[in-house]
Amino acid sequence: MNINITSRKFKAKDALKEFINNEIKSLEKFYDGILDIDVILSYIHEKDSIKTAELIVNIPGKSLAISEDSEDFGKSVSACADKMKRLLKKEKSKRISK
Repeated sequence: MNINITSRKFKAKDALKEFINNEIKSLEKFYDGILDIDVILSYIHEKDSIKTAELIVNIPGKSLAISEDSEDFGKSVSACADKMKRLLKKEKSKRISK
């Protein structure tokens, strides 16, 4: 599983990248066929420094995308990961029921 981290309008620190990798690696527990994951971090200056994290997970035959906004990248990534866990559980149950 490849994890690609892209930061727009800023340079992500190593501590943030390490946090993201730890959060994202936990998704493997919920779906074992993940091909790759793209994490896109955006910093919006105009709107009271809102930080957006977008998570795109590619599984065979499908791409799943989640986006979250908050005042901190850690919170945004954690919220995305939690939502993605629920989506991956649904996808896995669909795959098993076929």
